[in-house]
Amino acid sequence: MQKSLRLVLVSATALASLAGTAAFAQEWKPDRPINLIVPWGAGGSTDQVTRVTAPILAEALGVEVVVVNQPGASGAIGTQEVLNAPKDGYTWTANAIANNATYSVSGLVENTNIDDWHIYLSVANVPVVSVPADSEFEDFGQLLEAFKTRGNEITVATAGITSSGGTAIAALSGAAESFPYNMITYDGGGPAAIATASGEAMVTTQLAVEQTELIRGGRLKALAVLSDQPLELEGVDPIPPITDWIPDMALAPDYFGIFVPAGVPDEVVATLDKIWAEKVMNAEEIKTYAETFGAVFAPSYGAEARAKAMPVVILEACDAVERGEAVNDPSTIGIDCETRTEVGM
Repeated sequence: MQKSLRLVLVSATALASLAGTAAFAQEWKPDRPINLIVPWGAGGSTDQVTRVTAPILAEALGVEVVVVNQPGASGAIGTQEVLNAPKDGYTWTANAIANNATYSVSGLVENTNIDDWHIYLSVANVPVVSVPADSEFEDFGQLLEAFKTRGNEITVATAGITSSGGTAIAALSGAAESFPYNMITYDGGGPAAIATASGEAMVTTQLAVEQTELIRGGRLKALAVLSDQPLELEGVDPIPPITDWIPDMALAPDYFGIFVPAGVPDEVVATLDKIWAEKVMNAEEIKTYAETFGAVFAPSYGAEARAKAMPVVILEACDAVERGEAVNDPSTIGIDCETRTEVGM
């Protein structure tokens, strides 16, 4: 699976340096449970990997890490709750980093950017275009033609405009002559995938991890993966890459993880850095999850994680401008969309 997608590999040298720095910092010993807010519904991509990771962190810290689902406004409600909480290290969030970094562009969370978070990434995910098993569409080419000719008749289930599924269908439309579509929004990627399998929607563009069991079980038919390489899932035929139909489509892996607000005590960050280096980066539980559900095991933290995140952050921020969905210009978070580079603020 890891060879199926072109992802930037973590620099072993950089990580060793970061781990060494953490080792010399004062250790944080929390004295009560940690509240980890997942701003999406249960069963979705963020919820899945967070519930695999949380027990690893709880064991290392010696306290319970309580996962709380708080969906709403494409993840903005739960995210704002974390930003508003005391900066004492006891309230974290989990998400796709592109969401946290671009909520200000979408206007869902004002005056925030990627540097409001200490970033701890675990996996990379890719969206998959799927239809119900009994769908009239046998390949993505047929579906693409239907989008172009039938437009809003084609219903697409996602977890919201800024969710992975929402940005995926918008990116597909933008890359293929701006076809119209009718988005139906659910509280998470899992519910959106289930709704599609049951026939409530004609298409879903949520992440592979949210669809894998439905694809394996024959309830969803996967037509394409938003990658330039096929996606291989055990037990099913390889899912062809979207570039078979849209060769020039801009693509970037979507990284997921746990984020701690900037401003927490230094010992909190140092301790989590150390746990990520020693535990999470070698976690068989997360590796197994990734291999089973079509994700890529890609843990990193600190400057390395931020560097890995920026390509998808830039892609989603600038695509929002091109689609007319940006409330605030990406320059307000240090992104120049003419050059598609980070320029600072």
